[in-house]
Amino acid sequence: MSEKKEYRESRLRSILKTISWRIIATTTTFCLTLLVFHDDKNAIEKSSIAAGLELVIKLGLYYLHERGWQMVPRGQIRKITHLK
Repeated sequence: MSEKKEYRESRLRSILKTISWRIIATTTTFCLTLLVFHDDKNAIEKSSIAAGLELVIKLGLYYLHERGWQMVPRGQIRKITHLK
């Protein structure tokens, strides 16, 4: 019987996934806030501030979320919930 090798993502992969997702999510936030403030003469400035804050805060939160999931052994959730 062969041993099952446990797969773990590297920190670099988690960082790259974090950055690529934040580009998508922050662009979405910018576009949505621009749509909301479109009548305001400071719409671009307000949208940039909202997107900038969201970028910094959620970048860190997403990375911590990814690394936290790396602490959960693969298959552990199924074992706890008895799912197959």
